[in-house]
Formats: sequence, C-alpha cells, structure tokens
Amino acid sequence: MPKNTKKTKNLASIVEANTHYSKSFSQSELQPQPTRHISILTCMDSRMDPYKFAGLLDGEAHIIRNAGGRATEDAIRSLIISHKFLGTLDWFVIHHTNCGMTLVTEDEIGKLLEDDLETAVLKNGVWVNPERDSTDNTKLGSALGKSINWHTFTDLKESVLKDMKIIRNHELVPSHINIFGFIFDVKTGKLTPVN
Repeated sequence: MPKNTKKTKNLASIVEANTHYSKSFSQSELQPQPTRHISILTCMDSRMDPYKFAGLLDGEAHIIRNAGGRATEDAIRSLIISHKFLGTLDWFVIHHTNCGMTLVTEDEIGKLLEDDLETAVLKNGVWVNPERDSTDNTKLGSALGKSINWHTFTDLKESVLKDMKIIRNHELVPSHINIFGFIFDVKTGKLTPVN
C-alpha cells in the first residue's frame, strides 16, 4: 500500500466526520475562558481523554498536551497565557503509566533520528529503525535530534513532582495558582494524587 493511501483515508474520514459534527454543532456561545478555571497539562497519549477522566465538558478547561505531559517552556507558556488572559487558577500536571517517554532515553532518540526519520519499531523491548528497501529514496536521518531535550524520564512520581516544581518556581507563574499532580493509570482509568 502506498504511504499516501492511508493519509488520504484519514483525511477523508476526518472531513466526513466534521461535516456531520458541524451540522449539529451547538456550542457557538461558549467563551474562550474555561468556566471551571482549570488547565490540565498532560500527555498526548491517545489512550487518555482528559475531558472524560476529569469529568469535564467542552468549555470548562484548557487541555495542554505534549509527549510525556512535561513542563516544557512551550507548555509553561500556554499555562501562563491560560491564567493571564483567560483566568485559570487550578493547574493539573497529569502523567500516566506505560508512557512511551519512559521507554526510551534521550541518547536513543538522538541516535535513532540520526540514522533514520521514519517511524521506529519496538522489537523485544528495544526501539529500532525500520529496515529500508535499497530503492527507498526518502530522506534518511539528521543529527539535530541529538541536540533536543526530549524530556524522557524513568520515574513517574518524580517526573510529576519535578514538573510541578518547575512550574511553581517559574518567574511568570503567580504564587496563588494551585498546582496539583496526578498519575493516570492507563489500565484502570484511575487518577492517583502525587504529593
């Protein structure tokens, strides 16, 4: 199957779904300010739905997602905007079990990207690059991946506590913001507080 065939199917599926969604869309009156004054920083993992696991409705919270749910500069930028211009007061840092960012190291990511930009495969617990056909003319790899901080981690509780501290100590975060930490269990759906 050509690579772009799946892309075309996904595109068509999303466009069709949106056509149906827009016909019954009834939230045009929602304001940009989250009505519950909540921001959640969490992972981009597709097994997690922050609206469902936190009992939220559209318009009640800001959801900021990245790989690992880490307190990167961009995530903190979004949290600051969320408060400064849209009034959020309670911020939640939520990491999860079986996170892909715990299954690889910074060095491994850099080496994999230097060798090849295509999707890696997990074989016997180790990430490896795909075997290439000798006629494949796509771009290979780049050393740039070795210079990026990928924010990998090994200890869930420690990573949540570290991110909470980074956010709390940021010069542009007001001291009255409530910052809470949790770990989401991808097997049970349960949130466990981190203190």
